[in-house]
Amino acid sequence: MTLAETDDLAVKIIIYEDNADYGDALRILFSHEKDIELLSLFTNCSTVKEDIEALKPEVILMDIDMPGMNGIEAVRKIRQFNKVVDIIMVTIFDRDEHIFKALQAGATGYLLKTSSPDKIKESIKEVHNGGAPMSAGIARKVMSFFAGTGNTSAEADNLSIREKEVLGLLVKGYSYKMIAASLHISINTVSFHIKKIYEKLHVNSMSEAVAKAIQGNLLD
Repeated sequence: MTLAETDDLAVKIIIYEDNADYGDALRILFSHEKDIELLSLFTNCSTVKEDIEALKPEVILMDIDMPGMNGIEAVRKIRQFNKVVDIIMVTIFDRDEHIFKALQAGATGYLLKTSSPDKIKESIKEVHNGGAPMSAGIARKVMSFFAGTGNTSAEADNLSIREKEVLGLLVKGYSYKMIAASLHISINTVSFHIKKIYEKLHVNSMSEAVAKAIQGNLLD
């Protein structure tokens, strides 16, 4: 179901959600938003490639428990042809294996369906501005999942003190704007530091940088 156009500056999103009640709640939520445009809501991922190429969303909200192809499989498929679109998992699952597999597959954020409407709206804007939003409980699980791995990396020695500060805030889910405000630097300077972090850690995305920082204990 394609919805009416809104502001051209609105963040364009699509949703994959097979729970009719929750899908309706999201549709109502975004119908009142001027800066978020819901392009379409799908109840399965069978045509995910065609959907994305036709609608060109900037952010995708993806459930995990979907009929046919599940949400994590859909994320893997999306990343085969689109590395740019941001994908936020919105699910009831808070088990470690689901979180880790979703982030490994290429998800940019992870929210529980118990998240407030304001948190969901805020997360869409945050991920669009370069953040990696997670429910508070999920962020703790991500940290604990990798805790005690004992991994160390010489890559940490290549990061400057400022780059480690920026990376630490990325791990916490801060957006570029939030990092700039926290460190009292410009957004352009944040972008410069993040570009250097990507180069030094040999990654191509924020989710990869965050995962590598946690896996390698780079911030210890």
